[in-house]
Parts: sequence; structure tokens; C-alpha cells
Amino acid sequence: MRAVALLMICWSSLAVSQPAAQPAAPVVVLTQNGAVGPANADYLKRGLEKAVELNAQLVVLKMDTPGGLDLSMRAIIKHILASPIPVAGFVVPDGARAASAGTYILYASHIAAMAPATNLGAATPVTIGPQSQPDVPREPAATQGSPGKDGDRSVDAQSTAQTLTRKQTNDAAAYIRGLAQLRGRNAEWADKAVREAVSLSAQEALELNVIDLIAADLPQLLRQLDGRKLPVLGQERRLATGAAAIIDYQPDWRTRLLVVITDPSIAYLLLMIGFYGLLFEFFNPGLVAPGVIGGICLLMALFALQLLPVSYTGLALMALGVGLLVAEHFAPGFGILGLGGITAFVIGSIMLIDTDAPGYRIPWQMIAGVTAASIGFLLVVLNLALRARRRPVVSGREQMLGATGEVLADTDGGVLARIHGEVWKVRANAPLGRGQMVRVVGIDGLVLAVEPLLQGDTK
Repeated sequence: MRAVALLMICWSSLAVSQPAAQPAAPVVVLTQNGAVGPANADYLKRGLEKAVELNAQLVVLKMDTPGGLDLSMRAIIKHILASPIPVAGFVVPDGARAASAGTYILYASHIAAMAPATNLGAATPVTIGPQSQPDVPREPAATQGSPGKDGDRSVDAQSTAQTLTRKQTNDAAAYIRGLAQLRGRNAEWADKAVREAVSLSAQEALELNVIDLIAADLPQLLRQLDGRKLPVLGQERRLATGAAAIIDYQPDWRTRLLVVITDPSIAYLLLMIGFYGLLFEFFNPGLVAPGVIGGICLLMALFALQLLPVSYTGLALMALGVGLLVAEHFAPGFGILGLGGITAFVIGSIMLIDTDAPGYRIPWQMIAGVTAASIGFLLVVLNLALRARRRPVVSGREQMLGATGEVLADTDGGVLARIHGEVWKVRANAPLGRGQMVRVVGIDGLVLAVEPLLQGDTK
């Protein structure tokens, strides 16, 4: 019995001295829905910083995107490559996709995972500027005759556009091949995704070593990653995600605001509201509200535009168009200035956003609506403001000159008269009597110089 008691005491002492198991580090979940843009890049950057603050062991980036802007995509990839915490790109839920820019982000992630009914690919870069035409066989020069200068310029422009397209494609292919080699994934298929715009389902992607695993949802993904070792910035990390706490880091007000104002259509509307608000305040000073609202909208629009791929030629054409429409009111050109302004405004609006990336084009319907509203504003509102400026002054010194009134009394302090419902001290070069009508001909401080109204004078 003594031996049993001794063994129990030793066992209890060992249990007490043994340190308690440390809880597993948390997993931070980020979300990428819709087109990749500046707001998404900012959100991912701050999400990774938050994960570092929480000492997280893994960041899961849930994705469902048709693609987006090249600059924003590259910014996201730079943040992932520089992250001290491994990132798992996860295309989810069923029916989601990681097309175009999403494919690059998935390749850059430490872990690439997909839900069963998802797809990725079609990573060919979208051409910015004139679209190149496909090569067409041309007849030998001997049978074509002399092409002329216009033909030479057309061929040169087509050749330049094709060269630009090849440069963009080669650059994008080299970029995604480098990401594939870094993560040990299929570089040959990545090259095809860029050059031939091919796509894969989740199962095909797993078989071709494009992704690492398939998981139906987040809990299943974490169970499959439990115990996996990952190289992160030259060091090996072992994941313990089986019982890890999940922290869902949702976009805050700043990200939501950036998402709204960096939408090209919203930025376009803010730009026009800001411009016309300041213009209306300039032509009708003192209203205050148009100037305040216009200034705020203009600053927000300029902040959004500096984050977007903007054509400054298009912006200049829009400003020129509005300027010509305004000039039509001051120097009528029989409609030439107005027609030129409308043309410049429409062309500038079309050119404003310099990309064909999905979700980043200003709709034709909006351009037409804003153009019509601009014409209406300049023809109606601005015209009313100009008329108001040309009206005679109805207050102050100018309003008193020529006004008529009635003499009230002649006191020791001087003659008093009622003019515009107010009692004024007046003086005249001739005697004035009570009830006599007078006209103001001058102002000397608080004394009005008047003259008597003779019979037959108009008031």
C-alpha cells in the first residue's frame, strides 16, 4: 500500500510540474469578391498586418473574382510574397472562379486550394489602348501596287499594336512562370493560361499540379492543412490548424469607402458633381452649398482617379469640353463652340479609364446620361445664374439713388423724409415742406441729398 501511495504522489507531482499545452495560433480569414482593384490591395495589406499583430499561423484568402487591374494584382502578390505568415488562396464557394488576375494570386499563394465546382485560368492580359488586329495574309508587293502614305501609316499602327500586345503577353507569361517555379507548381500550364487563355476545373487543376488540394469548405481545408510544413521567407513553418481559432477579418469602413469611390462610374459622377458645383458657385457667389459639396466631391474624385488607370488626355478633353460649353454663353459661336464642347466631352469620357479590365469600364448609358445632364445644366442652370448677375442691384447704395420718398417734418436737427419705409435725414438746395415728394440724388454718409419732385414728375 505504501508503494502504491508513493507512486500516486510521484505521478501527481509530475502532472503538476508539466506545463499546460499552449493553444494553437489563430487563422485569419480574408475575402476577395469581385474585380481586383486598389481597395482590395489595401484591404489585403492591412489584413496581413492584422494577422502579424495577432501572431496568426495562417491567412486564408477566400477568392471569387473575374480578374481586375494589373497594378492592384501585382501589389497584392508583393504583399503575399513578403508576408511572414503563409497565405492559402482558396477559391470558394462552389461556382466561384479565380480568372485572370485571380489565377496569378492563386499561383503566388503558399497554398493553392479550390472548392470542387470552381475554376481558374484565362490569364491573358487585357490590351490597354488600341486593340491589335490579327495577322492577315497580304499579297506580294508586286501585285499590290503602291500602297500610299495612308496605307503605310495603317500598317505601322497595326504593327505597333501587335508589338505592344506581344510585349504584354510575354511579360505576363514570365511573371506567372516565376510564381509557379517559386511554389513548385505547373509552370507549363501557367504559360498556356496566359498565351492561350485556357481554363481548368478544380479536379483538373489538382491532377496537373496547378493547385495543392481540393476542399469543400474552410473547416475541411484547415483539417487537410493540419501538420503540413511550408517554407516561408527561408524558414520552415509547421501548421497546427486542426483546432485553431478562426478570425474573420471583414473589410472596414475605409475599405468599403475605397470600393465605392474607386468604381469608375462613381468616380466619374463625383468628378462631374464637383466640377459643376464649383462652376455654379463661381457664377453665383454666396450660395455656399454648391461650392462646399463640389469641393468635397472633386477631391474625392481626384483621390479615386489617382488610384485608377486614368488617361490624362481623356481628362483634359472632358475639361476642354465643359470649357467650350461655358464659352458658348459668353461668346456665342452659332453653336460651333457648343457642338465642339459636346464632342470633346463625350470622347474624353470614353477615354477616361484606360483599361478594358472587367468591372472597370464606364458604361455607355452613364456617359450618355451625364452628357445630357451636362448640356441641360449649362443651358438652364448656368443661364439662370448669368441672368441673375445681370439684374440691377436692389440693395445698398446703388438701390437708394433715384429712389423717391415723402418729407415728414422739418426739425431743428434737419429735414426728415421716409424713403423705402425708413426715416432718413435729408438735405436739398430748396426749401422742403411736410408731405412734399423728393428724389434721392446723392448720399453723404447718413444724410441723403434730395431734390423736390415737381408736378408731373414720375416717381
